[in-house]
Amino acid sequence: MLFKIDVIDQKAQPVLYVRTRTIMGDLPKIIGESYHKIFEYLKEMNENPVDAPYTAYYSLDMNDLDVEMGFPISHPLPEKNEIKSGEIPRGRYVTCLYKGPYSQMEQPYNEIFRWIEENGYEKTGVYYEYYFNSPTEVPESELITRIAIPVK
Repeated sequence: MLFKIDVIDQKAQPVLYVRTRTIMGDLPKIIGESYHKIFEYLKEMNENPVDAPYTAYYSLDMNDLDVEMGFPISHPLPEKNEIKSGEIPRGRYVTCLYKGPYSQMEQPYNEIFRWIEENGYEKTGVYYEYYFNSPTEVPESELITRIAIPVK
């Protein structure tokens, strides 16, 4: 399968997020709970997300994932309990839009990693996945995810 890979220069993006550690088997539940908490808080604040929800992967150890789930917002907002205010850093990102099941995302990641190496870039940080729909809305084959990896 071919993937369209792009390089973008992204501005810093304010976000509300929850960061935690978990194992791969618990990740879907953790993501759902985190998005729900953040979305309810946004409603309390009479605010709306400005882009798709994301999960940031600080580690890819499937037995000890360090992850951040959040929503991009238009401006910084106050924190509340485990909901933190922060930003996705500005910088250059290699991105790929993937359509299909989450269980098969290894393939686009491998394509991106190969592309980064072949084009003289170096990965510099956290891996981001933006989810444009969810398994509760569409069949797995129709899931749309944008992967974004910071590079230099």
